[in-house]
Amino acid sequence: MEFHVITLFPEMFDALEAGLIGRAARQGLITIRSHDLRAHGLGNYRQVDDTPYGGGSGMVMRPEPIAAAIDSVRAEREGLLPILMTPQGEVLDQAMVRELAQYRPGLLLIAGRYEGVDERVRSLVDREVSIGDYVLSGGELAAMVVIEAVARLVPGVVGNPESLSEESFGAGGLLEYPHYTRPEEFRGMRVPEILLSGDHAKIRAWREAEALERTERRRPDLGAARRKR
Repeated sequence: MEFHVITLFPEMFDALEAGLIGRAARQGLITIRSHDLRAHGLGNYRQVDDTPYGGGSGMVMRPEPIAAAIDSVRAEREGLLPILMTPQGEVLDQAMVRELAQYRPGLLLIAGRYEGVDERVRSLVDREVSIGDYVLSGGELAAMVVIEAVARLVPGVVGNPESLSEESFGAGGLLEYPHYTRPEEFRGMRVPEILLSGDHAKIRAWREAEALERTERRRPDLGAARRKR
């Protein structure tokens, strides 16, 4: 699966060379390419922003460089799904991640900056995605979140695919159950005896009950949504 990002700061995506995602890229399971928006800037100074019509603080990203960058990437690689990273978009959740992971050949993520993008840019994309109800300096970190979350669902990226269904927001829609490892006792806190019992049926039932209890306590909104299904 391919991930293409249009950004003013392509070097930020070097961070994805580490860990699971970097290994997946080196194995050829995924491709991550950043495209410098400044290459499509206007004039001698490669301008990509301007003052907003109607007044106001900050600068707004002009539509022409973004449109040119999108056209350039799509001419090189047809079929990519263009997505604008914006606080005004659909909020990313695991259901959306699963949906995006099915898209081939991949995603084209547009990372905005400054006060945002010219409104007409929205006509150039198929989806607008937010990673939460807060504002960042730009869309690069949000694009990395999308890449990380979606890439983990690409076959072969995660070594044990069964672990994906057990994670928080997995197939059951619950938060994940508690995990323990050695030592059996740490600062007076002991590992639950049932996990040391070797009785896999009881362990499975305990984990299901803990996941349900944790979801109802920490994220009652998830519990309510699950009961409606």
